[in-house]
Amino acid sequence: MFRRLSSLAGLKNVRPLLAVSLLSVALVGCSDDEVGDVSLGLFTMKDIKISSLQDEVVTGVTCHIASIEANLSLSDPSDSSISCRQTGDITPEMIAKIDKSASGEVVFKKSKSIFFKTMKVRRIFDPESQTLLYLSYTTKETEGSFKHSLSTVPLWGTKAWVEPVETK
Repeated sequence: MFRRLSSLAGLKNVRPLLAVSLLSVALVGCSDDEVGDVSLGLFTMKDIKISSLQDEVVTGVTCHIASIEANLSLSDPSDSSISCRQTGDITPEMIAKIDKSASGEVVFKKSKSIFFKTMKVRRIFDPESQTLLYLSYTTKETEGSFKHSLSTVPLWGTKAWVEPVETK
């Protein structure tokens, strides 16, 4: 009997820790870059969160990422979409600073669960069409596939556009 009472007393100490943990999980979804929040219904704990991301190197590009987030859940769904547009000047100096390898570079990442799932946005440059590609993807397989979404920003009409050399 004494052992049972002492284990119940231990639960009293766990309650504040549990409350702080749940609050921490809820606050993880809050961010300064959030521009939209759409509820998926009264009886679901899931929302579509829309975030704004400005490319730190190519500052004339803004991406909007929509992803489903499950409040008070241990993991978030992997579904997301991305749309990127030119919202300012894109200069040759900016393009000179970016990674031009075939795999590009990660420009944004966000944890999507406590189980090591991360959503990343990678910028890739296509020199043939002079286009910036922004690929949003998760790093953990979900239901047999890796979720991903792609958006492009052509350099046509910007200061960074280079007239193609014609060959005869």
